[in-house]
Amino acid sequence: MAATSSTTPFSSSSSSSSYSKTFPTRILRSTLLLSPTLARAHPVPITCSLSKPPAPASAAAEAAEPFLSRFAAGEPRKGADILVEALERQGVTTVFAYPGGASMEIHQALTRSASIRNVLPRHEQGGVFAAEGYARSSGRPGVCIATSGPGATNLVSGLADAMMDSVPVVAITGQVPRRMIGTDAFQETPIVEVTRSITKHNYLVLDVDDIPRVVREAFFVATSGRPGPVLIDVPKDVQQHVAVPNWAQPINLPGYHHRLPKLPSPALLEHIVRLITQAQKPVLYVGGGCLNSSPELRRFVELTGIPVATTLMGLGAFPLSHQLSLQMLGMHGTVYANYAVDNSDLLLAFGVRFDDRVTGKLETFASRAKIVHIDIDSAEIGKNKQAHVSVCADLKLALQGINTILEDKGLNDKIDLGAWREELNLQKRKFPLSYKTFKDAISPQYAIEVLDELTNGDAIVSTGVGQHQMWAAQFYKYKRPRQWLTSGGLGAMGFGLPAAIGAAVANPGAVVVDIDGDGSFIMNVQELATIRVENLPVKILLLNNQHLGMVVQWEDRFYKSNRAHTYLGDPARETEIFPNMLKFADACGIPAARVTKKEELRAAIQRMLDTPGPYLLDVIVPHQEHVLPMIPSNGSFKDVITEGDGRIKR
Repeated sequence: MAATSSTTPFSSSSSSSSYSKTFPTRILRSTLLLSPTLARAHPVPITCSLSKPPAPASAAAEAAEPFLSRFAAGEPRKGADILVEALERQGVTTVFAYPGGASMEIHQALTRSASIRNVLPRHEQGGVFAAEGYARSSGRPGVCIATSGPGATNLVSGLADAMMDSVPVVAITGQVPRRMIGTDAFQETPIVEVTRSITKHNYLVLDVDDIPRVVREAFFVATSGRPGPVLIDVPKDVQQHVAVPNWAQPINLPGYHHRLPKLPSPALLEHIVRLITQAQKPVLYVGGGCLNSSPELRRFVELTGIPVATTLMGLGAFPLSHQLSLQMLGMHGTVYANYAVDNSDLLLAFGVRFDDRVTGKLETFASRAKIVHIDIDSAEIGKNKQAHVSVCADLKLALQGINTILEDKGLNDKIDLGAWREELNLQKRKFPLSYKTFKDAISPQYAIEVLDELTNGDAIVSTGVGQHQMWAAQFYKYKRPRQWLTSGGLGAMGFGLPAAIGAAVANPGAVVVDIDGDGSFIMNVQELATIRVENLPVKILLLNNQHLGMVVQWEDRFYKSNRAHTYLGDPARETEIFPNMLKFADACGIPAARVTKKEELRAAIQRMLDTPGPYLLDVIVPHQEHVLPMIPSNGSFKDVITEGDGRIKR
């Protein structure tokens, strides 16, 4: 028997067999197939130049420096040892793995590895979020391992999050023995079926001989094209089976190889450059797809002087303190970023997917502009918004080509956007990011500004989901890619703390701060134990308002301030802070402090940063604050809210 591949756009092996039920092929998110329906819907042809991609970096490394196995050539070993060595051959040095009955063999094999460190999470969700934090902050694939059944299903939120935010994660799960699959055995879950639509690809390994190929394919798929999660499900008896591995097995993904994009035609790039030189009010709309193209993007902006509006996922691709930065656009973006898009005559949408939190009402989004959309994923072309020029390409290569044309022809001297930039600077002066100040109480926005100042904008920042997430996006001035880690598309509370763990492991010596809210923080508070045991220098800036702040904001704006289970404290003791987050930290041996007065905040944050190792700072903030600006869901720029709290006047 061979490894079962669960998605239909490409096959892993001619001898593959399937134990899965039949489900419709998923097209919209796949990087492998352009929907014929979408293709026909475009009045302008989509250019998607294709070529055989370069060999994976790990393969190149193997060719340059032969891998030294701890086993003798031809020596039989368990499938679990083959799996662990396959990870070693991919350059993996860290995994986030929680053991159980169906994955014990893998953990035993990990103890025999001299090069792989296991960071033991206290919950599988913490493990997969940590793997995401590792991948997001480093650009290298993150690896998590869980047992079968509930262990595997606890990975689901993280896999869905990685899928939506294009994060390369390889998840390995134990499974019941092959003969027991389909019998409702103890801790059996068909995790391949469960994760079919929230992974880029997944495998059920039914033959120990397939392990070397499957692992190579998994890492290749996870990191090539549009990155994403891949799951490998390995039955326990396959882990126990003894075999001699064949490391020379080639990757067998013909359908996938031939759909990976490369540089589009020079003629198309020339056409885009013509549009740029003709535009009077161009704007860059930059997303997470630009994180690997930051130098090329910066050079493009230098050559053209085009202002840059960034999505939540694209923060850091272009420095927010740059004079041409409009900061974030969208629902809680700056007024001037949204103004620029609304008034533009050319929208350069690079590495974006026209998410609803950015566009609001689609018909009114950039309605005056010609739209150029460049993205590596053909499924995103025309999915939400029809562009005038659509290009399926590696953005890094596309920008290199555009920059070369601009430089060779000296066209940058012919682009004069002075009047447009002054118009936008006027909007910046009229509508700066601002917030309410209090006499003694601490504004959450102010806390983030102080953190930005004291870290010189250099920290790696993770967040949970809610108001604190939006304030962290607005008031911390990110300088570089992979500095900002957040759950964007899925919006998964509980992400911040474990993501910070992954970032700290991947970036030794870096300042890593989890800016969190009390609602999100407590969802994975158990990972404080991981931080302490691993002695990771994660700093936690907890903005504690005793409420689900973002839900409260929506209650105020749209539900007449009717409170529906959004208070997280103890109703019997409303004057007390509940729960006492300091005691969670104390239980894990982590230094912690609480600050309630504005005058004490700066010294408290400095103390947090100066304390070696982990630290929790519980910052008590008012719950009445709203994240502004705000464009209501499915609204347009004309609906932007810039002041007030929406509460009923009594």
